[in-house]
Amino acid sequence: MKYLTFSNGDLMPALGLGTWKSAKGEIYSTIRTALEIGYRHFDCAFIYDNEREIGQAFADALKNNEVKREDLWITSKLWNNRHRTEDVQPAIEKSLRLLQVEYLDLYLIHWPIALVRSVNYPQKAEDMISLNDLPLSQTWQAMIDMKTKGLTRHIGLSNFSIKKISALRDETGVMPEALQIELQPFLQQKNLLNYAQQNNIALTGFCPLGSADRPASRISPNEPKLFENETILTLAQEKDCTPAQVMLAWAVNRGTSVVPKSVHEHRLRENLAAAEIVLSAEQMERMTQLDQHYRYIKGDFWCLEGSDYTVENLWDE
Repeated sequence: MKYLTFSNGDLMPALGLGTWKSAKGEIYSTIRTALEIGYRHFDCAFIYDNEREIGQAFADALKNNEVKREDLWITSKLWNNRHRTEDVQPAIEKSLRLLQVEYLDLYLIHWPIALVRSVNYPQKAEDMISLNDLPLSQTWQAMIDMKTKGLTRHIGLSNFSIKKISALRDETGVMPEALQIELQPFLQQKNLLNYAQQNNIALTGFCPLGSADRPASRISPNEPKLFENETILTLAQEKDCTPAQVMLAWAVNRGTSVVPKSVHEHRLRENLAAAEIVLSAEQMERMTQLDQHYRYIKGDFWCLEGSDYTVENLWDE
């Protein structure tokens, strides 16, 4: 397994297991199987509503001496309705209780979006809080405090732009240690990749295979399909592997980590094996040519009429 190294020497496995959209009733057995296969990096979030079952799987595996806590890399995320200073510690403590661990390896601000406390998903502008009223720097300072208190070993961001990351650094003096964003061959985010490398930020890609099982409301008609791309299919033949493995290998070969989701054992095995596939410089260059700056997760669902959130100021593009 390849690893991403943090400033204190901690190692995050380059390939982990995503848990978004993993249903209750199946995620427990998925986690136990993944641990048995060799997964050690698990990407969780409170809003996925499955941390309790994931935590039971961790607890049982640890109790049976199948794995040691220090060998696991567990990430969770702060949801949008817990951005106020006083809400951050209760939020991380809730995830710790559900996951049945004493600390997280990484805690991320899930989105640069603020919601009122009683709302998980906004339906109207009044459900949202302007970042002018609840600045991201306030939330980030609370995250810094969570690391200081030992509730998480590392802190970072998800779905943030270079502009927003730089502003947090300037306002608090603390650069995030990790960033999670959509990364796949049609959205390669080279500027963010370069920025992360220059600033020692561990970059993790979600939606690495196009997230075809995301909610239907978030699927655009006639969107490009990674699994039908000729370059990817040709490289899969050349490497004697699956198209999915080509895409995951490309991510790892770029120096990023990646967290594909699956609940099927054969796919779990294939995905983990992809981390060991080496693409040549020429093959990587062919993958580079696929970039279309196409987002599968557009974020437009946050941009409600009457709020000051727009797709333009979400991504700062």
